[in-house]
Amino acid sequence: MGFWDVTVRLLIGFQSTLLLFVLTLLFSLPLGLVISFGSMSKFRPIRYPVKVFVWIIRGIPLMLQIIIIFFVPGFIFGAPISSRLNAAVIAFSINYACYFSEIYRGGIESISQSQYEAGQVLGMSKPQIFFRVILLQVIKRITAPMGNEIITLVKDTALARVIVVVEVLMVAEHIMSSGLIWPLFYTGVFYLIFVGILTLLFGYVERKLSYFKA
Repeated sequence: MGFWDVTVRLLIGFQSTLLLFVLTLLFSLPLGLVISFGSMSKFRPIRYPVKVFVWIIRGIPLMLQIIIIFFVPGFIFGAPISSRLNAAVIAFSINYACYFSEIYRGGIESISQSQYEAGQVLGMSKPQIFFRVILLQVIKRITAPMGNEIITLVKDTALARVIVVVEVLMVAEHIMSSGLIWPLFYTGVFYLIFVGILTLLFGYVERKLSYFKA
């Protein structure tokens, strides 16, 4: 098997990696914000269960969560997840939403209370204060930690292979069965390029938001 053939097969596997990455962000970013609001709620029957849920999700290995999401609905409810990729997306989205929620919470709580009070003095509603005054400052403060988590997500996508989602690393292992070992190392190039692009992107975002002095 030549270099080009291996590259094509790895690119096909990388499509699943990229799809899992994009769908996870699509669902986990807004869900994480909702969870952060729950963890900051002044209503204890909401705040405490949400905090316990976040603690559980962050304390259990992601690989175990993937296995649970894929197998448990079928065993207990007789309604298995429709596809392996869907199960991986659900598990990744819940897991990363909980991590993102803590980043959101830290960013929101770092904003001075005086800014909320100034908005109220100007006659702004709470949603207006949040979206017009607070949100961009929060984005500035959470860009670096959020970027770290998103880069970690790129590498964590390889865990989907535990339920036989055919991502790039699994494709490399299949190719190895034919007696070639270099494709396993070649997969590192795909990850490095992807992470490099994300690093440049987050660096650009940080520069664009540099007018906020945190």
